[in-house]
Amino acid sequence: MSVVTRFAPSPTGFLHIGGARTALFNWLYARHCGGRFLLRIEDTDRARSTDEAKAAILDGLAWLGLDWDGDVVYQSERAAIHAAAAQALLDKGLAYRCYASPDELTAMREEARSAGRARLYDGRWRDRDPSEAPAGVDPVIRLKAPLEGETVIADAVQGEVRVANDQLDDMVLLRADGSPTYMLSVVVDDHDMGVTQIIRGDDHLTNSFRQTLLYRALGWESPKFAHIPLIHGPDGAKMSKRHGALGVEAYRDMGFLPEAVRNYLLRLGWSHGDEEVISTEQAIEWFDLDAIGRSPSRFDMAKLSNLNGHYIREAEDARLVEAVAPFLAALGVEAGAVCRARLEAGMAGLKERAKTLIELAESAAFYCRARPLPLSDKAASLLDGEAPAILAGCLGHLEAVGDWSAEPLEAAVRAFAAAGDLKLGKVAQPLRAALTGSNASPGIFEVMAVLGRDESLARIADHAG
Repeated sequence: MSVVTRFAPSPTGFLHIGGARTALFNWLYARHCGGRFLLRIEDTDRARSTDEAKAAILDGLAWLGLDWDGDVVYQSERAAIHAAAAQALLDKGLAYRCYASPDELTAMREEARSAGRARLYDGRWRDRDPSEAPAGVDPVIRLKAPLEGETVIADAVQGEVRVANDQLDDMVLLRADGSPTYMLSVVVDDHDMGVTQIIRGDDHLTNSFRQTLLYRALGWESPKFAHIPLIHGPDGAKMSKRHGALGVEAYRDMGFLPEAVRNYLLRLGWSHGDEEVISTEQAIEWFDLDAIGRSPSRFDMAKLSNLNGHYIREAEDARLVEAVAPFLAALGVEAGAVCRARLEAGMAGLKERAKTLIELAESAAFYCRARPLPLSDKAASLLDGEAPAILAGCLGHLEAVGDWSAEPLEAAVRAFAAAGDLKLGKVAQPLRAALTGSNASPGIFEVMAVLGRDESLARIADHAG
């Protein structure tokens, strides 16, 4: 049987980082097995589902490179199919109408909790004759779950897990208004979509027991399960926004590359020996469920940033020019044709220091800014005192350079420094400040070569006295 996995987010918020990892594991397992990866949007909660969240989920998956097979399934469009499944169970005597009022249910739950019982609903309408139903009350439809025995799941991550059936309620399948519940909708959709493997967070483990009962009642084979531990913060506490529990779009906006985020999420709970940097091709080849750990993983923004720096250094220069353009725009720098040509020529020197595209944009902006360059405080201090006179003298040496490339430029500056009995740094520091507006940059001779003769001489002349 061909493997079919699915990712089924609820569009009540954006695609958060935990959901992105779940999607990644499903995508990798399907690709590893030569199967299919399906996408279902569980938008039955009309009050909380938004079109903005739906678009953000699709956009986030696309940015991560997690392509799905076939059309997106929207759960809200299948409500009639879900209700028909509940009716079929009702017709077979495997479900029943429950007329318990909200007040009765509240009292039931309170009594059960005080008695320490896990089963909160007492089954009072389980075997009653519908003729006893109170007038004017719309019933819910409940599954007639087994009262004895146990339900066992052979989980690919957690191992064999079991629960006594007397711990599981007769769950509601259809609400009083006829709308299907999450439990029913998920089971029917997974069956109809041909899902063979459900990979999701271990907070769904209890749901899996209930859904297994529903599969059996409907006479369907249950998919296999793999419940992965959740992601915690670096302090071991439940993941929160302060730890990095943000939408995927936030990581894009913070300047992370999608391949770095994929690689980092892959290593949160899954391992392949001591490998840390794993390409997508390797991940597809190596990924399997038996390498997922049972302990929660800890999210570490510093590790993600370091990994992102690696991928920035490995990325093609032309791609980085395109990727950094929006971040330059945020700094008020327009990436026109001249700017992009300089960036591509100088990218090798720029990308060695950056851990994010924001850092890359900040360090690259001087290549694109118009004269006169804005100066950092440190750069301004380097251009005080005798610096204008030094720049004026150096300018004459540089104007005589015929081959405007790094080596001849360095030779000219060194010759000027030696002639004036100056240390190279005494000349290089004000040169860097004049050329870049900063006290930190790629090598100044590389910078001059990238800027070109006219721009370099003009920037130096702006501060020469």
